Amino acid sequence: MASAHVGATEQVVVSATRTPVLVSNAVAEVSVIDRAALERTEARTLAEVLSQLPGLQASSNGGLGKPSFLYVRGLEARHVLLLVDGVRVGSATLNAPSIDNLPLDSIERIEVVRGPLTSLYGSGAMGGVVQIFTRRAGDGTRGNARAAAGSNGYLLGSAGAAHAGGGVDLAVQVQGQRTDGFSATNPNAPFGAYNGDDDGFSQAAGSVRAGWTFAPQWRLEALWLESRGKTDYDDGPGADARAELHTRVASLQVDGRVSERWATRLLAGESIDGYDTLASASPWTELGLIETDQRQLSWENRVRLPLGEALLVAERVEQRVSKPGDPYDVDRRTVDALAAGWTVHQGPHDLQASLRRDDDSQFGGQTTGALAYALAFADAWRVGGSWGTSFTAPSFNQLYYPGFGNPDLQPEDGDHGELFAQWQSGMQQWRATAYRHRYRSYISAGPVATNLPRVAIDGVTLAWDAQLDAVRLTASYDWVDPRNDTAGSPNEGKLLPRRAQRSFKAGADWTRGAWTLGGALQAYSQRYDDVANTVRLGGYGVVDLYADWRVAPDWQLGVRLNNVADKAYETAYGYNQPGREAYVTLRWVK
Repeated sequence: MASAHVGATEQVVVSATRTPVLVSNAVAEVSVIDRAALERTEARTLAEVLSQLPGLQASSNGGLGKPSFLYVRGLEARHVLLLVDGVRVGSATLNAPSIDNLPLDSIERIEVVRGPLTSLYGSGAMGGVVQIFTRRAGDGTRGNARAAAGSNGYLLGSAGAAHAGGGVDLAVQVQGQRTDGFSATNPNAPFGAYNGDDDGFSQAAGSVRAGWTFAPQWRLEALWLESRGKTDYDDGPGADARAELHTRVASLQVDGRVSERWATRLLAGESIDGYDTLASASPWTELGLIETDQRQLSWENRVRLPLGEALLVAERVEQRVSKPGDPYDVDRRTVDALAAGWTVHQGPHDLQASLRRDDDSQFGGQTTGALAYALAFADAWRVGGSWGTSFTAPSFNQLYYPGFGNPDLQPEDGDHGELFAQWQSGMQQWRATAYRHRYRSYISAGPVATNLPRVAIDGVTLAWDAQLDAVRLTASYDWVDPRNDTAGSPNEGKLLPRRAQRSFKAGADWTRGAWTLGGALQAYSQRYDDVANTVRLGGYGVVDLYADWRVAPDWQLGVRLNNVADKAYETAYGYNQPGREAYVTLRWVK
């Protein structure tokens, strides 16, 4: 499987500055995964896709449909913000993006931006942003369909249709998948959670995206995406624990040009994240629905200046949460924000600056800022750096969950610095990035959350892409050192849990005629599962292989073999990861 990291520099992204900018002009490290790259990966989950990228790691509590957590440059899962077409998506009870239940066949492209983006997006974007763009109709009428089958009783079917013409466009996509799975746990599982039965997953999902160009340079667009999954999991013997997952995103937006220099966009959106426990073997687990409802209203304005472009944003986010049994002491919060940005591309110079003020109904005012600059000093060379501040508000669980929460918690705040050098010639490029994060009031893991005075994270990422005739090659190496830096703490100098200090990723694919052959390697050093670094998770490496055959202009047959050596490994202590698995896929695209 070829790496999903894409090095094309003439792609336009919006997530890095909240305005359209070429990847080649962005100062932050950006990866773009388009639809073609998604189809090459044949991944089944968003975590599988993202973990192939430089600077990103993931951990999972089992197979499909089980909780997965994404770590960007050694930061916590709560430090990366997930957006779907501009709408915030995730759990405010866990303060983490929900990447377990999103349907990949509804995705047109993914933008991943590393680095502090709080000064553009607010709480949750300390380490970066992952933005998903759903499928949108192109010119004319098009269709697609996919069927797949494989190990552990895996079956998938999806289909979509799209039409655009006369100023109106509509794209519809549906997807269903199921698997018998494997045991999510082994005897090492904490709190007696081990149960040796298979833990399956099923999902039904769909999306609709419709647009209307009702005047020159003015567009009205509506989005709906919904996914419902049923997952089996382990929390001890005596009962087949299971839960329902529910993800919904809906939005209505209008954008256009008020004048030649002024473009505006108004977005109203809502996202639902639900986890409904239907059965449990644990006496400490309450049955019922835990749900986050986020409502968002954003007004963005881009104004072209004599030098560069200004961004002005007014935004309101309302979060409401609920749980079975006794409610949270506080079950909602409102954030009102104003942000401003300035983007300049002038010859070899790129300058990006942003400033944001958030007024949180629980924690009061927070001001963050960022400044970034890059210089293309030769035909093939570009260097740059950035500095920014950030904050992340505690989750409702961290604050109020019975027996765990600490209502005295304060928001985390951090300072971030980054330097990079990049070389590109023709269809080949590499980038070296060094970064430094310093956090105050870092929220610790454990039975009762506390604010640690200091956490320090340093790291280096080396990434390389090349297209050599019919062969595409990618490789990356990451070193990250995330540590408790609190003087006098019993865990001073210890690594933060579930992050490997060293990782290496490589991918290659070769296309000739109707055939494409490829493979990917991911290798990680050891990591620890606890803050005291007493529970060690061994290092591991996995190799995946695939082959695609275009049997007709509109038809493609693919086979895939994951974890070729059947490596047994864990990314969370006591939780199994997939062994060797094989899949066959038939795809039609018109």
